[in-house]
Amino acid sequence: MNNNDLAEKIAAEHGTTKADARKIIDALFDAIADAAANGDDVALSGFGKFKVKNSPAREGRNPRTGEAIPIAPSRKLTFTFAKAVKDKLNG
Repeated sequence: MNNNDLAEKIAAEHGTTKADARKIIDALFDAIADAAANGDDVALSGFGKFKVKNSPAREGRNPRTGEAIPIAPSRKLTFTFAKAVKDKLNG
């Protein structure tokens, strides 16, 4: 399922246009991305939690030459499913 499929489903279930549903979906994802960029976690009750994790600087290896290269620190966005979603997936 992609964003367009999701917009069609929401529009059909809630009697709105696909364009309006798409705007809402885009706004939701923008809000989550903005919160993550600010270092905030986003918890969606009954669905799951988006959490920002810091990855420290480390040393890696170039697979072609075997030469050691520095890898800069970064932030990653992880998602943990809520129990209700896990139960739905596993029957």
